[in-house]
Amino acid sequence: MTAISEVIRDRLLSAGASHLAHDNISAFIHPGELEALEHEVEEKVEGLLRSLVIDHDHNTADTPKRVARMYLHEVFRGRYEPRPDLTDFPNVRRLDELYTVGPVSVRSMCSHHLCSVTGRAWIGVIPGERVIGLSKFNRLTDWVMSRPQIQEEAVMQLADEIEAAIRPQGLGVIIRATHSCMTTRGVREHDTTMTTSVMRGLLREHAARDEFMRIVRGQEF
Repeated sequence: MTAISEVIRDRLLSAGASHLAHDNISAFIHPGELEALEHEVEEKVEGLLRSLVIDHDHNTADTPKRVARMYLHEVFRGRYEPRPDLTDFPNVRRLDELYTVGPVSVRSMCSHHLCSVTGRAWIGVIPGERVIGLSKFNRLTDWVMSRPQIQEEAVMQLADEIEAAIRPQGLGVIIRATHSCMTTRGVREHDTTMTTSVMRGLLREHAARDEFMRIVRGQEF
């Protein structure tokens, strides 16, 4: 019997669709297949534990099931679930001044070592014709970040999604995060953070950019 991961992969390849670590592939997963994929991942994690010579005990008995559920429905759910609904509204009062949202919690995993990435994001918007509720920025950030990422690409991907949703006149996104691939392995440097930013439209102009940066600096990283 063909593994469900191969069925999904063949579907992606037939469509010429990208399925890199940070891609969303929910459109290619049919009803019931995510549950089947969870069972397959559970078996693979069982094999990983066996290869690591970790025997079952009272602590690890259900570890493969927990890990499979965690990856598919939590830390990587941005790959397997469709984009959250983002109800938008007309910008009735024609607001054309900067507003900011943040700090927004960032939870992700680096695609190099599958180690956790945690931090905060700030979003600055000069709206166009449409706006979305503030909580939608949090939901969209969580959806984009809940997949294997490198931060340099993640900040651009989040900016792309916000831009596609509301077509703002100006947009700025800043992410500052700590990478456990540096804190728990390698150099084991606990005080190092990484900051990435994207500025688009009117936020590329000095006055608007400086205003956004002053607001962010006034909040605790």
